[in-house]
Amino acid sequence: MKKWIVAFAAFGAIAAAPAFAGDDMAGMNMSMKPAASKDSPNAALTDAEVRKVDPASGMVTLKHGALQNVGMPAMTMAFKAKDAAMIKQIHEGDKVKVRIEDVDGTMTIVKLEKAS
Repeated sequence: MKKWIVAFAAFGAIAAAPAFAGDDMAGMNMSMKPAASKDSPNAALTDAEVRKVDPASGMVTLKHGALQNVGMPAMTMAFKAKDAAMIKQIHEGDKVKVRIEDVDGTMTIVKLEKAS
């Protein structure tokens, strides 16, 4: 009988002890600031230059600055245009401002403005 009491007492002490995990949350952003929504003023546009327009595929090749919202450094890359109207308004060599977002796994131009 003593063995059961000792085992039960030991189990109770373990179960009652708080579970502390050292540094499980280290490096996590714990700020209460909401992320920028697609329509907020914080949804910044990035400067870019149109290098190629392919209306058949709906792709636009841009030489762009860093895309902070998707964690992409400055580079030249082709992106899918959200709609055909974007492609109709631009030409190779145009300076533009863009918002790129990951849409279902595809980097997509969701907003495009000609730079002034």
